[in-house]
Amino acid sequence: MRRNFLLSLIPVFVAGDRRPCAATSYRPEDHSRFHQLYLEHIERDFTAVAEAMPEDKWGFKPTQGEFKDVHVRSFGEQVRHVACANEAWAKQIVGAQPPARCDLGGPNPAKTKAEVLAYLRDSFLLVDKAIADTSADNLLHPNPGPYWGRNRLSALTAVVWHVSAHYGQLAEYLRMNGIVPAGHSIISPAGR
Repeated sequence: MRRNFLLSLIPVFVAGDRRPCAATSYRPEDHSRFHQLYLEHIERDFTAVAEAMPEDKWGFKPTQGEFKDVHVRSFGEQVRHVACANEAWAKQIVGAQPPARCDLGGPNPAKTKAEVLAYLRDSFLLVDKAIADTSADNLLHPNPGPYWGRNRLSALTAVVWHVSAHYGQLAEYLRMNGIVPAGHSIISPAGR
């Protein structure tokens, strides 16, 4: 999974700048732009996967194979966890108090699919604002708090990684329920 994520970044770095390598110079503000562009795609895809699962299956969690006899988050718990983590990192980045216990879904009272999706969208807005407020001057600003990321750059990178990791889990949960995530259809060799 980590390898696939890192490989997915190659087109961003290769296609992102058309200038010759010798003319390319490092600009710290490019980090903010990169995070914003990448997060826009992840936000869209993650939200689409969350919306794709019918509400009556938001309680689904795998119980077979490696999932037997271990604690696993349900589909809805994963979405809520990501929303809480987004809120936590965004608040920690700006120096506000992040919510506690995002590993358990945090203190937000959202329960239904509609409420959790609203919480998720709001959490992405908080991250969007944190990214928009990122500049060369504060990119490496200390970022103390309980969540990973010693500075703004590492915290924003953690957000991108975290949402991507849970996207993969939710896509698998959908497939286990016979739902193919948008953009994931596979053409069979006979269909070519």
